Amino acid sequence: MNSKEGAVETGTVSTLGYTTHYYAAGEGRPLILIHGGGAGADAWGNWGEQSLPLFARHFRTIAYDMVGFGRSSAPSPDGFHYDQNARIAQLVALIENLDLGPVDIVGNSMGGATALGAAMVRPELVRSAVLMGSAGLNRGFNPALGAIVNYDFTVEGMRRMIAALTHDGFVPGEAMVAYRHELSCRPDIQQAYRATMGWIKERGGLYYEDDEIAQVKNRILIFLGKDDKVVPMSEGFKFLELLENSSGYFLDHCGHWAMIEHPQLFARIAIDFLKDA
Repeated sequence: MNSKEGAVETGTVSTLGYTTHYYAAGEGRPLILIHGGGAGADAWGNWGEQSLPLFARHFRTIAYDMVGFGRSSAPSPDGFHYDQNARIAQLVALIENLDLGPVDIVGNSMGGATALGAAMVRPELVRSAVLMGSAGLNRGFNPALGAIVNYDFTVEGMRRMIAALTHDGFVPGEAMVAYRHELSCRPDIQQAYRATMGWIKERGGLYYEDDEIAQVKNRILIFLGKDDKVVPMSEGFKFLELLENSSGYFLDHCGHWAMIEHPQLFARIAIDFLKDA
């Protein structure tokens, strides 16, 4: 199913027993944008108003809601396991269902870990990837991660989480706070979020083993804000050491959300990298 919302198409695909919702715009080589895993995250809030139009000038750009987020299905945790394998499987199924591969991918945080996971299990489906503030090496919980995994579904809790995800000079608009808070409070999404964060807490972080990461030979750009409170610069350097075909860009006055804090600059750097492939 698909429809038009202004210049942006919306669509759904049914795979793996649930529905994935996505936005699409532009023409050309396929590019997938994957949002992060903080409460209230979805494809539109992370990418829709700012980044999607920028990328769509150059690529057939698809931004989707991960399972348990946004307008995608949020299956009951009683019968669904909200682990990283589920998110990787969703991405692979989306690429195959829409007959897109090989694709370029831009992923933020949990979305970056999902892009990296797809490159591990199905490297032929991934042309290149931009991992921005990417999870994948997170072992343990710093205070910023604590604001995410222990989110309490209140407006103040949302403000604390946004503060943890951005550099200190960033001031979120009230519309952003309200949008994310309202989305996070939908009952089925609340259950999914608690299950997702519960899995991360039980595991002690969102990470892959070093040898798994080192198996990835796809072309990768590691993009990290120097003021990222969630993913320290040391993890960015570790990714560069482990990933053979990687390069890095570290941006000042930027936290975990480069696509929101510095949308024009981030898009330009990512587009230049992807078009070089």
